[in-house]
Amino acid sequence: MSGKRKDHKGRLLRSGEYQRQNLTYEYRYKDDGGSAHSIYAKTLDELRQQETEIQRDQLDGIDYAGGEITVSALIDRYMATKRKLKTNSLRAYSTPIKYIKNDPFGQRKIKQIKPSDAKRFYLQLHDEGMKRNTISIYRCILRPAFEMAVDDDLIRKNPFKASVESIIPDDAEERKALTPQEQKEFFDFVANHSTKRYYDDLVILRECGCRVSELYGLTKRDIDFEKRCVYIERQLCRTAEKPYFVETPKTDPGRRCIPLTDAAYDAFARVARNRTTPKVEMMVDGCSGFLFLDKNGNPRTAMHLQNHLRELRKKYKQLYGKEPPKVTPHVLRHTFCTHMQQAGIDVKTLQYLMGHSDITVTLGVYSHTDYDTVESKFRDAVSNL
Repeated sequence: MSGKRKDHKGRLLRSGEYQRQNLTYEYRYKDDGGSAHSIYAKTLDELRQQETEIQRDQLDGIDYAGGEITVSALIDRYMATKRKLKTNSLRAYSTPIKYIKNDPFGQRKIKQIKPSDAKRFYLQLHDEGMKRNTISIYRCILRPAFEMAVDDDLIRKNPFKASVESIIPDDAEERKALTPQEQKEFFDFVANHSTKRYYDDLVILRECGCRVSELYGLTKRDIDFEKRCVYIERQLCRTAEKPYFVETPKTDPGRRCIPLTDAAYDAFARVARNRTTPKVEMMVDGCSGFLFLDKNGNPRTAMHLQNHLRELRKKYKQLYGKEPPKVTPHVLRHTFCTHMQQAGIDVKTLQYLMGHSDITVTLGVYSHTDYDTVESKFRDAVSNL
């Protein structure tokens, strides 16, 4: 026993345990890969509690040393595996990733993060003025990153499993569909107080319910006037770094064929008839012949329509001295969905027309109804019993 190492209190030290000159304690061990690590504690009891955890994790196959990486490093590791993310998704993720890297939370070790820490982080973001929908983007990064850490045996449980909705109150501005009267007033104003260059664009958005990036991704070949339908195959997007690029629709079900109403058919016919063929058709990621062109003969993007609507709102306020109803491409998409639902289209058909991958989006986000509609449908159903 005389050869056994002891601490200053005469207690025997186990293999790997050491007392340092400042009287704190150190435990040295090797992980499954043979790499050496050390942990430290003020007391021997604290050290042995950590030893027990390490030994338990090693028996369970959990890489304790891996749990030493920071939240920021874990996110880098996760994002390095995401090779199929679309450009717009990467842009949406860039701001949260930068925030996490610069926040003290991002420098914490992943093994230290508990579910209560995850909730407190969400609340911190909300207290700083972020909306719930924005915070959900943070969860879209953190939850799968920590799930990867669980799958890789770096940690035992994912602290980010709780939904943002269960923590942050709903603070999103309610989307309201335009009433028939509001639609008439809006389109009359557009027809009478604008150059009409974008009138048909707006009509098609209302009549087809497509996203504005899908609208401007249409080529001449995507309109079938004989079958009276339009094929949604792509989105035309732009960023500050990339003036034009083509992506597939937002979701796999985004590829769809939408029947044309008479109003949509007439609007497409006018666009095709008035389209001036440029000397050279712009080619974007292998696509050409875009249906909607600006005054320079280049494909239109969402920015063109947004600028036009902004000018219309200014003109409305100058003429009437008040703010106009808020009309955006997304409001028109929302209006299409709501009115289709109120007209009696079943929800699965509506999900297809909207290109939603999740039917709960169709049910919970876009389609709203009122008591008059509910009562009418209720009376019709009762009369058929």
